[in-house]
Amino acid sequence: MTVSVVLFTADLRLHDHPPLRAALASADAVVPLFVRDDGIEVAGFAAPNRRAFLADCLAALDAALRDRGGRLVLRSGPVVDRVCEIAAETDAAEVHMAAGVSGYAQRREERLRTALAAAGRRLVVHDAVVTVVPPGAVTPAGSDHFAVFTPYFRRWSAQSPRAPLAAPRVVRVPEGPGSEPLPSRAGVPEVSPGLAAGGEAEGRRRATAWLRRGLAAYEERHDDMAGDATSRLSPHLHFGTLSAAELVHRARKAGGSGADAFVRQLCWRDFHHQVLAARPAAAHTDYRTRHDRWRTGPRAAADIAAWKEGRTGYPVVDAAMRQLAHEGWTHNRGRLLAASFLTKTLYADWRTGARHFLAWLVDGDVANNQLNWQWVAGTGTDTRPHRVLNPVAQGRRYDRDGAYVRRWVPELADVDRRFIHEPWRLPAAERARCGYPEPLTGLAEGLARFKRARGRD
Repeated sequence: MTVSVVLFTADLRLHDHPPLRAALASADAVVPLFVRDDGIEVAGFAAPNRRAFLADCLAALDAALRDRGGRLVLRSGPVVDRVCEIAAETDAAEVHMAAGVSGYAQRREERLRTALAAAGRRLVVHDAVVTVVPPGAVTPAGSDHFAVFTPYFRRWSAQSPRAPLAAPRVVRVPEGPGSEPLPSRAGVPEVSPGLAAGGEAEGRRRATAWLRRGLAAYEERHDDMAGDATSRLSPHLHFGTLSAAELVHRARKAGGSGADAFVRQLCWRDFHHQVLAARPAAAHTDYRTRHDRWRTGPRAAADIAAWKEGRTGYPVVDAAMRQLAHEGWTHNRGRLLAASFLTKTLYADWRTGARHFLAWLVDGDVANNQLNWQWVAGTGTDTRPHRVLNPVAQGRRYDRDGAYVRRWVPELADVDRRFIHEPWRLPAAERARCGYPEPLTGLAEGLARFKRARGRD
């Protein structure tokens, strides 16, 4: 009996899974393998919310495999060592996996390819599993990646994504390879109380419901912070319980301006992946340095702590930060406003904010998180690197009646809409009664500080 191994990474699904389908086609049996990677733990990326969501995803993947006559094999430790062990135990000729984009993923693939080749085995890496269009598939003349989104979007839109693959009906797993017990969400401490459920079935249920009821209005409503009209599918895209390629097909089939706007957001995701694949160091260094002299010292540390706690004195920023802590997710407009406030108004290092977001976000993705932070900070791909988002003006525009603020900042629940985004204008007695903090800094003061630091007086 011939055997192949399928190494699941950020693709925890059976629908539209090219590595699994290729492995099933090339061998009599497959070993569906997931390795709890020591490197993720050491690097600090195993945040509680993602560990809990991962536990849901692994349980769902195992259940789906068992429905088809198979099972998931779980091992822990260095990925290369564990994969080679499984391949040796089952005499597998090939290991199939999805391509990664981070520097860590690229190094892991190369080490695994070398180790397997030394044992006479082959690593098969599949593109367009995590993304719609593989990084590097479209490039501008004279460069290995696009540094500006709009021309990338034009070229990306002209591509024809592969057709989605159906889930296999039968998955035959060989006798023998033992598995560690699957983790449980209940065993993960410090999980956000409002964290959503994970797993492929849950992801597909959410996607179907939203495509039917939310997609058509997405263009008009996606920035409505109180309306909560985004898809909330980013955690499932991060863990790969949903296929980005399949979502593009389903959205385009539905058609309309909402579908176009949603597909554009999926293109942003691919854009960041192709930037990181070409420039892995952008995960921790400026993509385009502005020679920033970020604030340090006790006052800066106190301001950053208040930002993390959602006590900046700017309601829409604080609402976004409190939603982040409660759900492990926050509205995209809230992410932009919180990031702009930290980097442009408080003039704190974007890496500080990126680390905090990665500590909480269930969809905490190195490509999207780090490069979105750099975009806002003006060190990334934004063509207007000095733009500053005014939290008062943005609050009035995207949370006009203050419903989003009232939901997440209960101190302001009874404040008149005239003052909801400027509570410092309330009468002194009312300010004292609600107990909401004064602003950390004035917006004009913060803007002046930023301009001085960037040499733009």
